[in-house]
Amino acid sequence: MKFFFEPTGIAIIGASANASKGGHSILYNVKKGFKGQIYPVNPRYPEILGLTCYPSIAEVPIPVELAIVFVPAYLVPQTLRDCASRGIPGVIVESGGFAETGESGKALQDELKQIRQETGIRIWGPNCMGVVDAVRKHVFSFLTPTVWDYGLLPGNVSLIVQSGMLAGGFLIDAMSHGVMGISKALSIGNKVDVEECELLEYLIHDPDTKAIAMYLESIPNGTRFISMCKTATKPVVVLKGGKSQDGARAAMSHTASMAGDGAVISSALTQAGVIEAHDFKQMMDISRALATFPDIDPRATGRTAILTFSGGAGIVSADFLNEQGLSVASLSESTQKSLKAVFPDWMPVSNPIDLWPAVEQHGGQKTYQTAMAAVSQDPNIDAVLLHLYSGGFALNFDMEPMMEQVRQAGKPVFAWLLGDRDHAQKTQTMLQALGIPVYRELFRSVECIQAVFQRSQWMHRVGCQKPVMHPLQIDHPVLNVVKHAHGILDEHLSKQFLCAAGIPVVAETVVNSREEAVTAAHELTFPVVMKGLLQGVVHKSEHGLVHLRLNSEADVAQAFEALSQVIDNQDKILLQQEVSGRAELIVGMTRDSQFGPCVMCGIGGVLAEAIQDRVFLATPFGMEEALYMMDCLKFQCILNGFRGEAPLDRPLLADILVRIGRIAESYPAILEMDINPLIIENGRPVAVDATIVLQE
Repeated sequence: MKFFFEPTGIAIIGASANASKGGHSILYNVKKGFKGQIYPVNPRYPEILGLTCYPSIAEVPIPVELAIVFVPAYLVPQTLRDCASRGIPGVIVESGGFAETGESGKALQDELKQIRQETGIRIWGPNCMGVVDAVRKHVFSFLTPTVWDYGLLPGNVSLIVQSGMLAGGFLIDAMSHGVMGISKALSIGNKVDVEECELLEYLIHDPDTKAIAMYLESIPNGTRFISMCKTATKPVVVLKGGKSQDGARAAMSHTASMAGDGAVISSALTQAGVIEAHDFKQMMDISRALATFPDIDPRATGRTAILTFSGGAGIVSADFLNEQGLSVASLSESTQKSLKAVFPDWMPVSNPIDLWPAVEQHGGQKTYQTAMAAVSQDPNIDAVLLHLYSGGFALNFDMEPMMEQVRQAGKPVFAWLLGDRDHAQKTQTMLQALGIPVYRELFRSVECIQAVFQRSQWMHRVGCQKPVMHPLQIDHPVLNVVKHAHGILDEHLSKQFLCAAGIPVVAETVVNSREEAVTAAHELTFPVVMKGLLQGVVHKSEHGLVHLRLNSEADVAQAFEALSQVIDNQDKILLQQEVSGRAELIVGMTRDSQFGPCVMCGIGGVLAEAIQDRVFLATPFGMEEALYMMDCLKFQCILNGFRGEAPLDRPLLADILVRIGRIAESYPAILEMDINPLIIENGRPVAVDATIVLQE
């Protein structure tokens, strides 16, 4: 990949002398920053921008490592063949008119794939903006040359963006407003060859990149992508476009139907330590926060000190922190004592720390410096949210000495800034040079604090491991059924298989007569549950096939007679012990087109699909990942002991999830799996109902 970023020479095929054309912008940008040999190629011109222009790539005097192609789409295939004939290892095709335009364009794109296979030439694009490296001043792109007017500000965040125009928009917006610099911006377009996994791998090892931001519309090789993110030592932020799915309509199990609407994608990203963004600027803001604070104390949980000039802003900040799962720190006695030295006698010390009355008495420099010194040494504080105003109100002061104190203490500082335009912009530039990410929206400040601590917690609990799942061998007669059956496996057989795999299931038996049912009920002990198992029917409750709370022989006999009226000789009546726990979970497995086998865990029961509180784990994964993802469920109160119930045995549930993952990898004929409900009885999860769906 190095020749895409540091070529010795570049040919620009489709270079133009017309300043309004993209071919001219490419040549101008390359010439402006690239120090190697440059060869414009276009038969219409003898020279462009003072450089000799060649009629074809065949006539360029010496071989080059990179060609940038900007010619009409129908000319691109032959152009690539010509480049391959000259021994050029890589081309960036910035031309549009391929699969994004319809069938004819798709045919052209397929031809590019064929050329790649035949010749071995590496193809970046087509339909992309190319490469921008602000550190090396390499702009291999039709990006508007006005980017140079802003100095091409270098930074330590790199972008991988599937949209070309969007990548250009990011650069111009960030640099013209002085918000942040960029290390690299890589637009990959239609991904005929070079794709996000290769570029991610390159950036993980790039010394100029501290954090990686990605806008992706598709992740074809989801398994490799997640594996790379899991082992990456650098933070990754992803904005995924096009997460909605209609395919869930055809799913036969709860698990598969609940995999729609991007649930698998979001969970897979979280599982891999990726921070998911939901907006373009949010993606950039979170990325620069993570680049600034890639490593913080793993023991820190997000206890935040709020230093504000406004009581109202402090209150809203506290609300936002709680909403994001963070907390307002309790100030130590030492911190309180230090603050009392500058606070008016009438004012109590608390967090949020309202500094304005102290500023009125002592000025901004002394007040803020005293406060920053105090919170930097407070063991109860993990981070500082600093509210600033620039342009008046005695709130302009030298931040550098106080920032050094906090930096030495190893605590991240985030600033929310208000002020008049010119002063605020200068203050923002100054603070960011001191290593303080600055935001103009208060909620965004808190979002970025949360992202830094989320990444830190993931690194501490799971980070940078590449788990390997060992095959799960099942030695039970039911395995023969699974090997030879097709479609939906009934509940009883499904649970026999799960039990053989080491997953706890409810005690049960198939009964064939009323007398058999009564005898079995006594053996299981009352109360019991009776179910009718009809072939092809998954959701039995909706068909009146479930009879609960059978407390006597009469109840059992009556239920058996009722079910006997609706089943035939190929169906079954199942009697099982009634499990008494109130809390219900749903656990299952589905096979995702991008991420492969995925295990689900969520809040279950009849309202499982209505509540939609679930997480997915892409295989392979280990106990640590399972425990981490369980903590991502919203309804933790159900797991922690619901209405006086014993709290969930989390390691046991994590073991169940790992075993299901091993089943998925060991038995590819299993397409879907559903355990709903998995009832928590005395803290232990027990499978009460289950469905396994096999290949047809």
